[in-house]
Amino acid sequence: MVMHLKKLNHSQELLASRLIVFIILLSISIIPTLGIALESSPPCVPVGHWKVPDDGSKISETQLLNDLHKRPVVMLGETHTSAEHHKWQLHVLSALYGRNQNMVIGFEAFPRAIQPILDRWTRGEFSKDQFIELTRWNEIWGYDPDIYMPLFDFARMHRIPMLALNVKRSLIQKISRYGWASIPIEQRRGISTPKPPSAGYTKSLTNTFSMHSNIYKRDAESNKVDNKKLVSFIEAQTFWDRAMAEAIAKARTSGGNPLVVAIVGSGHVEYGYGISHQLTDLGISNGAVLLPWDTGLSCDGLKTIEGLPIAHAVFGVDTFPEQKKPYRPLLGVQIKTAAQGVIIVEVAEGSVAASEGLQKDDVIIQAAGTKINKSKELVKIISDQAPGTYLPLRIIREGKKLNVIAKFPTLNESRSLP
Repeated sequence: MVMHLKKLNHSQELLASRLIVFIILLSISIIPTLGIALESSPPCVPVGHWKVPDDGSKISETQLLNDLHKRPVVMLGETHTSAEHHKWQLHVLSALYGRNQNMVIGFEAFPRAIQPILDRWTRGEFSKDQFIELTRWNEIWGYDPDIYMPLFDFARMHRIPMLALNVKRSLIQKISRYGWASIPIEQRRGISTPKPPSAGYTKSLTNTFSMHSNIYKRDAESNKVDNKKLVSFIEAQTFWDRAMAEAIAKARTSGGNPLVVAIVGSGHVEYGYGISHQLTDLGISNGAVLLPWDTGLSCDGLKTIEGLPIAHAVFGVDTFPEQKKPYRPLLGVQIKTAAQGVIIVEVAEGSVAASEGLQKDDVIIQAAGTKINKSKELVKIISDQAPGTYLPLRIIREGKKLNVIAKFPTLNESRSLP
């Protein structure tokens, strides 16, 4: 700029200089003003407040919960990894319990086979560590137990029955792979045929499938959705919703008419889809759904294009960046204790186990030179693995003993994994 000014006469230089100073001063005065305007934009749902998505009105917590504690079912949605969501759930749970002590709390996190452990926990028979071990938390659910424990402690301290809502993940995966009709009646865990999903839920599940699955043909001639896989995926999700709805309905109607509070992922209850849809088919049409609403979310998601509200009410919560999780080695298998060792029930796609050729029904009898008799022994050895290390395994496959070396990713590799 100085070089250009030297080519101008004195008057032109003075004018140019003043113009530059004016632009700089104007920028300094405008930018903070714009920033303040942006920062002062009101959130869709202010933190600490309730909003009714159906009409956009505010509602006091007293008014809301004085109504909802009389309902048969209240479903509290969550993002499984959000500590703030679980704190909100505890807040609402406590407020509901203060109005209605005749309560049962259902959890998506537990399959039905764990029910006896939940009963013993609420009787105060276990420490936290024992509870985590006996429920096989890290094998079955796997999310941070510390953000769930306040909910479990609340149930234990008040002797509120806890209910296992879920079914084995392997059954859901089998339906997703082969379809509902392929499952023999005796393997359906007593769960009845789900009510077909609504058009809106079908569309939502189709979008989810399209985004997260390899469902497109990769040839140049066609780019069509694999309808068979899509149908099986929708059937699996609908069965999952039905299973939890039936557990909720049974708890409500088996005697005593307790208020059943369900702690489940938001995707199972939004817009009257999922569990709510199945509950209506089971005769419970006046359940309620409450959801946390993160700051920064727009109001666009409060209703569908067709006008369906996402929930009966939403509550504004702070949004915090998720903390980096410490390295946690994962083999990528579902396991259970068998007569000879630990049998593999399912192998996750893209996992360490899959890359090393481990298969369903393989029996792991040795890990790192140590004989394996129980699932927890294998979990302990795997949890001790450092990034980038190799774990020698001895397995039995179709009666033959084989050696497998499982290589765990380095820190950089693990961070790049989905």
